[in-house]
Amino acid sequence: METKEIDTIDIWNALRTVIDPEIGLDIVTLGLVYDVAVSEAPGVGKSARVTHTLTTPGCPMEAVITSGIRSAVGRVSGVDAVETNLVWDPMWHSGMIAPGAW
Repeated sequence: METKEIDTIDIWNALRTVIDPEIGLDIVTLGLVYDVAVSEAPGVGKSARVTHTLTTPGCPMEAVITSGIRSAVGRVSGVDAVETNLVWDPMWHSGMIAPGAW
């Protein structure tokens, strides 16, 4: 059986559907997603790892955003598993929002 090659662009596009409910913008536009990587491991299949941050430590939307990432990326064809990697370095700031988003 041939496995589908996963294009990270498809993952980035899926992440654009995850909205920060407090701000009303998607997490890519907000600059909250730092990296997307795909790997393959026996017994796991193809795994997508999304490295991201939040607007502030202790953000009350952490569970909502993390769940949104897992759900959106999990729907990308060929992705068998989703791993989220929450980091605080670099710290998010409003200058990371895509120009013209406001």
